[in-house]
Amino acid sequence: MTSPPADPLDVRGVRRAYDTVAEDYAAHLPDTRAEAPLDLAMLDAFAAVVTSGGDARVLDAGCGAGRMSRHLTERGCLVRGVDLSPGMVARARRDHPDLLFTVGSLTDLPFRDDQFTGVLLWYSTIHTPPAGQARVFAEAARVLRPGGYLLVGFQSGDGTRDVSAAYRRRFGLEIQLERHLYTADQVAARLAAAGLREMCRLVRRPRGSERDDQAFLLASARDATRPETA
Repeated sequence: MTSPPADPLDVRGVRRAYDTVAEDYAAHLPDTRAEAPLDLAMLDAFAAVVTSGGDARVLDAGCGAGRMSRHLTERGCLVRGVDLSPGMVARARRDHPDLLFTVGSLTDLPFRDDQFTGVLLWYSTIHTPPAGQARVFAEAARVLRPGGYLLVGFQSGDGTRDVSAAYRRRFGLEIQLERHLYTADQVAARLAAAGLREMCRLVRRPRGSERDDQAFLLASARDATRPETA
């Protein structure tokens, strides 16, 4: 008798893993020191377009312990963070008491339609298998107002990597955690299917201890009040 296929929207294992590593993860990555200059350039370009209008509300979706929420706040964004892990959210609230953080899943965001001018998915889609990706991007598009912007960052490639051993080596913690690799073209297609239009992308080669290319896509939500140009 074969086991039923895993539910692509079952987030319990990912939640357990990040609750376990929350304290060590936050201490190891307190800010943006791990990002390459090109990564930060994409973040700053996102912040610039979001803050160019009169509404700078941003959802940091998969905010972890809040380091990117702080980075965007310092660039004029009005940031609200959401993360699957109560442990991560507790650390974010402790480290950034002036910001708002909520526990919630990327596949069922606890926010109303059209609430944000920007949505950041900074390496927060990587634990969702291919069958669940469409739901993640559909939810991001739902809470994004017309004319708003989305930035997604992820490891680029194909297949799945078991990252449990990395946490065991670095922190001495026993968890079960996988991350899934996607190409920039695959992510762009999913953004388009969710009604978002790619504006630009950056794919850079690995540096330091990275094993994979790193990719960043900036997209916009179509604004029905503005006609498309050829």
